[in-house]
Amino acid sequence: MDHLWFAYPLISASVLLIIDLVLWQWLHPRFLRRKLACRLALFVLFSMALLDGGLSPLYPVPADWPVSRHVLGTILTIAWWLFGARTLTVLAVVVMEPRIGGKGHLLQDVMGAIIFLVAVVAAAAYVLDLPVKGLLATSGAVAIILGLAVQSTLGDVFSGIVLNATKPYRVDDWIRVDDIEGKVIEIDWRSTHLLTSEGSMAVIPNSMAAKTRIVNFSRPDHFHSVTLSIELPTRLRPSLVLDSLDKAILGCRELLVTPKSSAVVVKTGLRSVEYEVTGYVKSRDRRSAVRNQLYDLIHRQLAATETRLDQSRPATRPSAVLNTVGALRMLSDEDRAQLELHMHLGAYGAKDVVLAEGIVPDALYIIESGVMSVSIQRPDGWLEIGRMGPGELFGETGFVDGTPTAGRFCAYTDCMIYRIDKADLEPWLQEHSELIGALAGLAKFRTKARASMLDVKPVITDPSGFMGWLRKNVTRFQVGRGPGVGPGPTDKMS
Repeated sequence: MDHLWFAYPLISASVLLIIDLVLWQWLHPRFLRRKLACRLALFVLFSMALLDGGLSPLYPVPADWPVSRHVLGTILTIAWWLFGARTLTVLAVVVMEPRIGGKGHLLQDVMGAIIFLVAVVAAAAYVLDLPVKGLLATSGAVAIILGLAVQSTLGDVFSGIVLNATKPYRVDDWIRVDDIEGKVIEIDWRSTHLLTSEGSMAVIPNSMAAKTRIVNFSRPDHFHSVTLSIELPTRLRPSLVLDSLDKAILGCRELLVTPKSSAVVVKTGLRSVEYEVTGYVKSRDRRSAVRNQLYDLIHRQLAATETRLDQSRPATRPSAVLNTVGALRMLSDEDRAQLELHMHLGAYGAKDVVLAEGIVPDALYIIESGVMSVSIQRPDGWLEIGRMGPGELFGETGFVDGTPTAGRFCAYTDCMIYRIDKADLEPWLQEHSELIGALAGLAKFRTKARASMLDVKPVITDPSGFMGWLRKNVTRFQVGRGPGVGPGPTDKMS
């Protein structure tokens, strides 16, 4: 009994309240579990101090106490109820956060308000010995009057509670409510805030969102569709067009494997046939870039198909391929006509290796049709770094600096590829210095792109919940912590 704790329990309880307030402000919000542990410990000590001082939260303060001590005891007993309500609210936040996310505060706020309301009523009944029944009856009448006055607002609030409980969308999801489309920025008591594609903010009342149709573009698995409509003349056979569209789809590496992309005939007429291409990307922000890339790939595949089928002027077929290669466009018509004599066409089936890794190329290869896959050898297997389509060339390292290829060039689909032997092309390189410069620039660009891809570190998903918290703290305790291959639309990997 000689200790300060037992001699001055009410003063000790007051000090514990001050310590709790200081620690709550001092600890960083990311240490929520540590703050909760400290608050629980201080709440237990605070309760022990009140009991040692002869106080109980379930009974009023003794009437025979001096005025100053009576006032302090009343304040501390009421503070016990509020302290417990705040502790219980924080505990509910910690338990609910893994399920509803750190940005969905509406349900947490409602639960906190209910807990504090119960604590206030209990403090009035037990500590202040007020007539709670009359108070509740009066409060009920006032609540009815206020409810009628703010009926629309209450509708938004309760609709917000329903939306938080059912979770048809979350923060950062792309949704469409009625005819308004945007990214969910915030969900508060009354409304949902959307950031539209025009950069403006749309505020939708929760009651409206709960009653109307909601389309969530971020579910399931956060993939988004990319749809193209293409109208072509009827002279092109649909089976050949669909084959070209399928190759264009395979040539775009950003399209997801699952769900599978498709190309179908939508409508046919006397003069034209309408086709629809549908694919899926991981990020909604990449839809425009992938759509543009698909249009370019489709154009090149269709151009290659038309060139291959044009038998009226067979001599123009190699010339049409040369016209699609950016590095060879500086050649004159006479030089291009002589170069066509050295172009040898070869057919490769899917998965055939056209140019192996570590081989010094002895020829320059130009893709007429199909899709090529470029991969490099890694300890865990082959890693695809790019895909190539019609009009692109490879094998330039054998002409620039005589270095072996750093990757393996394999046919991803059936391919038609022209080959120009080094012995036939070397005279052209001596006469056209700008051609060797273009090949050197292409080789440099591809080397830089390959190096940047190898420097990308894998993203490790940070687990949530107790195991994630445990891993973070153990680590803190121990420590104390597809690019392209070419510079242009015709000379790069798709």
